[in-house]
Amino acid sequence: MPINSFTDYPMSWKPERTALSRPLYLSLASLLEHDITNGLLAPGTRLPPQRELADFLDVNFTTITRAYKLCELKGLIYAVTGSGTFVSPNAARSITISKEMSHECIELGFVESFELTNSFVAEAAKKVMEKGYLEQLFNYNHPTGMPHQKAAALNWMKSFGMEADIEQVCIVSGAQNALAVTLLGLFEPGQRVAVDMYTYANFIEISKSLRVKLVPIPGDEHGMLPHALEYQCQQSDIHGVFVMPSCSNPTAVVMPEYRKKELAALIRKHHLIVIEDDPHAFLSVQTPDLYSPPIYRHVPEQTIYICSTSKSICSGLRVAYLVFGDVFQKRIHEAIFSMNVKTSSLDAEIVTELILSGKASAMADKKKQLALSANRLFDELFPHSPRTGHPLSYYRWLPISDPADGNRLESFFLSKGIRVYHSDRFWTGGKTQGSYLRVALSSTTSLDELRKGLEILKEHLET
Repeated sequence: MPINSFTDYPMSWKPERTALSRPLYLSLASLLEHDITNGLLAPGTRLPPQRELADFLDVNFTTITRAYKLCELKGLIYAVTGSGTFVSPNAARSITISKEMSHECIELGFVESFELTNSFVAEAAKKVMEKGYLEQLFNYNHPTGMPHQKAAALNWMKSFGMEADIEQVCIVSGAQNALAVTLLGLFEPGQRVAVDMYTYANFIEISKSLRVKLVPIPGDEHGMLPHALEYQCQQSDIHGVFVMPSCSNPTAVVMPEYRKKELAALIRKHHLIVIEDDPHAFLSVQTPDLYSPPIYRHVPEQTIYICSTSKSICSGLRVAYLVFGDVFQKRIHEAIFSMNVKTSSLDAEIVTELILSGKASAMADKKKQLALSANRLFDELFPHSPRTGHPLSYYRWLPISDPADGNRLESFFLSKGIRVYHSDRFWTGGKTQGSYLRVALSSTTSLDELRKGLEILKEHLET
């Protein structure tokens, strides 16, 4: 069909035919990327159907398919079966969450770990410095962790219901490193991983960097819906599932035992790889109505279990334990060697000292007490906010009525002296489920500072 016949035809994107050069699909993909990253196509925009765009440009249908595929691999767009192709929610900006020091503000965005217990870490570090084998911690030996450090790791995870052999454990540089190692070792560019509609922002960014496609799955107050996962597995080739079962980031949803079993059955049926990121498992220990064993217990041969110590012990040491089925050992080891060479044995030894001395458990108990106080303060100031998710969560998922985009709202609150993160950062696509703020409760230096920050937040949400 001649391009001129589309002059007055309503289309969300009308690239200039004269701007294309050969190869056409690369040129078209470049134009689409330019218009997305420069804000000419807003997040969530439904792109023209491929055949319609091919007719408009008077090019072959496969040219459009290849161009869309390239942009999809870059995380710029995503397809929903039966609905069309859309601009990704965070295609034009980085949503990586890290500790930013460029503004003086009360931190309600970045989730820290109630750092008031770090005196225990300093004491443990001094004891490690007095050990007779200190010099052995400074070489390249034991790139996946020293045997006694792995044994301590298994001891620490035993209370969470985790049981494995030492050969199935690696020590890595924090949960984000564990996620990157897992994606690099076990997934190919273009493969699909099912995730919650709102999920961990840094996992979204890591997946985008490694060209792994995320498929949003609807959920309820108990986590990912099994029938929705089953539907997506039937519609497209899903390779893995990412979950945070003990306290999902950002929603704080806790996945009960029955839901884990339902998902495990589907995981086994469709031969999926589970990435089970579980930094908050310690919050539910000794709480029968909240605790349930990890998904790893149900499908160990298909699961990568990640236990970071950043929330339970110390965030700055960047130590996490990665547990996997035997079939994954070779590829996980290769990914660790390629990415890390090895994780600091010194940092791992300090965490090991804390575990073996019993101080790690004392620190975790103290953090749970602080989390309880912080959540009570939040409930006092926001009494009408829905109380869903883990009662000791380090963050709260606060629904708001303001329809403004996330960037604008985050900048507004920063100008008022607080940093808080909008739900846009965590959205993986599909139909939005409202507008929220993820409010960190664990990053201020005191409850008084937290109260001040929450009062500022409340004042401006009300006005």
